[in-house]
Amino acid sequence: MQPKLTINCLIMKKILIPFVAVAALILTGCASPKKIAYLQHAEDYNYNDTRYQHNIKVMPKDNLSIYITATDQEAVAVFNKHFGSGANSNYISQQGGMGGSMYSYAVDDDGTINFPIIGRIKVEGLSRLEVERLIGDKIRPYMAEGENPIVTVRFNSFHFTVIGEVGSPGVKTSAREKCSLIDALAMSGDIGIQGKRENIMLIREAADGGKSVHRLNILDPNVMKSPYFYLQQNDVIYVEPNSIKKTNASIGTSTHLWFSLASVLVSSATLVVNVIDK
Repeated sequence: MQPKLTINCLIMKKILIPFVAVAALILTGCASPKKIAYLQHAEDYNYNDTRYQHNIKVMPKDNLSIYITATDQEAVAVFNKHFGSGANSNYISQQGGMGGSMYSYAVDDDGTINFPIIGRIKVEGLSRLEVERLIGDKIRPYMAEGENPIVTVRFNSFHFTVIGEVGSPGVKTSAREKCSLIDALAMSGDIGIQGKRENIMLIREAADGGKSVHRLNILDPNVMKSPYFYLQQNDVIYVEPNSIKKTNASIGTSTHLWFSLASVLVSSATLVVNVIDK
């Protein structure tokens, strides 16, 4: 009986080893907590130097809502009367100061907007507050002495794209100018368990249309000190698949075939063993 038992064991081993190997490969897909938790040990860092790093700049193709108020509303009414045709005549259904409506102004390829009375104003590369001050300075000569007009500027076109291993990829629009990488991921359903958190790709577009690529590690709290932690218009965020996803992808649809084949082989081996035993 001993030789027959040895033969049976050898048969079973030859059949089961490939099956066990495939199963082990798939089970290794359990991710380590160290590769999942965001901003690890964040309480150990000082972030005082990040207070002023967010500063959105106007770029060509942006769309700005502008409204002007003053003590004498009639004096500024001419600047709030929209004119022209095409992109610069778009009406924004949004209430400005003192019940007035805001209008949108497309930033042309040369970085300018066409503003009533003033004409072309170069706004490319300026922050929202800088645009407000610039327009205020340009219209002040048309005001009565001592009049201090208030200019309100808002971005209408702050959007970015998130793709890859997230719950809801696509083009996202933020109602706020201050939008961080964490905000973007939250708006996209967060990174899936098979997404690479330590090497997120951010593609940024410059005012001249050029592109630059940057890598961000959301596991490291120092990411909040990065100049790319806060998004700019037209940023693209790509969350790559991690090694687990790539491994599973390499197995692909053949995984079910392996298990089916292993099941058949095990059944066949059991039958052969039973026959030998008899």
